[in-house]
Amino acid sequence: MFKALLQNDQAMAMVVTIVLVNSAVYITSNLLIYFFKYDLGGANWQGNYTLFNTFGGGIQILAMMIFFPVLRKFFNTMKIFYISVFSAIGGYAVLLIMALTGVDSVYPFLVPGFFIMGAVGILNVLVTIFLANTVDYGEIRNNRRDESVIFSMQTFVVKLASGIAALAASISLSVFNISASNATFEAVDGSLIAGLRSHLEQIAENGANVVSGGSVIGLRFVMTVLPVVVLFIALMVFKARYVLTDEKLSEISAQIKERRGAESN
Repeated sequence: MFKALLQNDQAMAMVVTIVLVNSAVYITSNLLIYFFKYDLGGANWQGNYTLFNTFGGGIQILAMMIFFPVLRKFFNTMKIFYISVFSAIGGYAVLLIMALTGVDSVYPFLVPGFFIMGAVGILNVLVTIFLANTVDYGEIRNNRRDESVIFSMQTFVVKLASGIAALAASISLSVFNISASNATFEAVDGSLIAGLRSHLEQIAENGANVVSGGSVIGLRFVMTVLPVVVLFIALMVFKARYVLTDEKLSEISAQIKERRGAESN
């Protein structure tokens, strides 16, 4: 499997690009619940979080079904890739600006969510197309087709990106001393005051995570700036390594037909 991948430099370029793009998105998705809980806050933060996720999921599906086919009428897949990545970067920039300026309603955040999740939906389609292109390229270069190996890498890289993003998110939460726990206290002998006193004593004995203003600011930057940096790296890898343009693919298709025709004769 690894031999087939390493011998196909275009498949390798796409695998690295996919890992980076997915890692950027997953970092944000892993930290988003903490943003709504500790930054946007409010009594209905869970409802706002659910609303944002539902909206983002819907936009992602629409991007795959509608936005991509529309863009494909005007641009080739390479240009659509760049448009999608810059759309996500722009969405992250708007998200950070809104968080730093103290926007406290979930609805304005749907705007950057539209651009980020729309880009994610389109990139999901492009990934499949680009991986399929590397199969034809590999047939010309290595004299064999490795569909099963290359397409199985799509699942592998998603899991790898999930692990990388989970690691980055856990490190960030540890550095900024942010906890996922929902601490509660119970009344003692029917007295809420006694229960609160007991709860505070337990905190004093066992320690507690305090989410300060610095922690919230750090969270904002990690869930926006770090993904942007990772997306820029993915963009540079893609631009430097992936060369299967529409013209190049036409040449490869012609070579494959010619080779198969010769073999049949």
